[in-house]
Amino acid sequence: MIIELPTGPYRLRSSGGYSPGPAPLSRRLLAAAHVVADPLGDNTPGSPAAVDWDATLAYRNHLWEHGFGVAEAMDTAQRGMGLDWAATRELIRRTGANAAGPFACGAGTDQLAPGPHTVDEVVEAYTEQVAVIEETGGQVILMASRALAAAAAGPDDYHRVYGHLLRQVSAPVILHWLGPMFDPALDGYWGSADLDAATGVFLDIIESHGSAVDGVKISLLDASREVDLRRRLPTGVRCYTGDDFHYPELILGDSAGYSDALLGIFDAIAPAAAAAVRALDASDTATYNEILAPTVPLSRHIFGTPTYYYKTGIVFLAWLAGHQTHFRMVGGLESARSVPHLVELFKLADAAGLLPDPDLAAGRMRAFLEVST
Repeated sequence: MIIELPTGPYRLRSSGGYSPGPAPLSRRLLAAAHVVADPLGDNTPGSPAAVDWDATLAYRNHLWEHGFGVAEAMDTAQRGMGLDWAATRELIRRTGANAAGPFACGAGTDQLAPGPHTVDEVVEAYTEQVAVIEETGGQVILMASRALAAAAAGPDDYHRVYGHLLRQVSAPVILHWLGPMFDPALDGYWGSADLDAATGVFLDIIESHGSAVDGVKISLLDASREVDLRRRLPTGVRCYTGDDFHYPELILGDSAGYSDALLGIFDAIAPAAAAAVRALDASDTATYNEILAPTVPLSRHIFGTPTYYYKTGIVFLAWLAGHQTHFRMVGGLESARSVPHLVELFKLADAAGLLPDPDLAAGRMRAFLEVST
């Protein structure tokens, strides 16, 4: 099939044909899932999020069917970029009530109004969100907090906040270090803009509360730094890669260990990624690399600068692949990427075998281009 794109005629390949299957065994995989907006709702910037709950939950079932755990209410779900706390709370509760597989949920402080807050207020906000997650039976992911980044005077405040939370949780949690490329408001997290110093604080907190920490998610897009941190973690603490640029080699690992994964790109490439890691389970590294190799250019494109707009590409691909009926987003974020960017995404997704119905994808791409000109 040939489709006329602004870059010229393009011939689509056939479907990748990745079928649902059991959860991979050799690595723990969590996919940070997006939310599906109500296309007829008021999702203008600054408005409370209007969510299509049925379509949103159906997408989580798609991820569970391919053997993933769902990482709920993370930045991929537009936390801090359109998804307000009221909608987030409802999302967490609905996912918990309808879970068809493992799930973990992000706890943050985004119910706090804009403006300065005390460290005590940050603790109270985190505590409220942790309680909502624990009520559902989900695992807690302690997300990085913009309010804490603004309120903290230095490393001692991070020890104080995380120490309090880790002493109170009912089960081991995942700690999330999200770099400023994903959210500029998090620059200097852990009390220092020097990443070596910040890593030291991060490790001190983990070592002080090891029994309360299942693992850490590192989203710095720096593979060598992740490997270094992975080797320094206490025994039994997992490293979940959050590196959407270097995930194949980080998940594969080396003689000293490997990373599990909690990734936004898994939302987009779940069928291929699950098939790849099942091949890894069978010690078939060649097939693992063969499947994931064409997903890397796609991921690097989706997460290109400005990285925090990657959600737009994630939702566009979900629409092209037939998982939702429209390309609309909470906060009006569908306008955050250009037509050339999305055209290139279409071609890269096809090359990676991630358009299961090429006729549908081509028809939707034509419709998108028609209304864009």
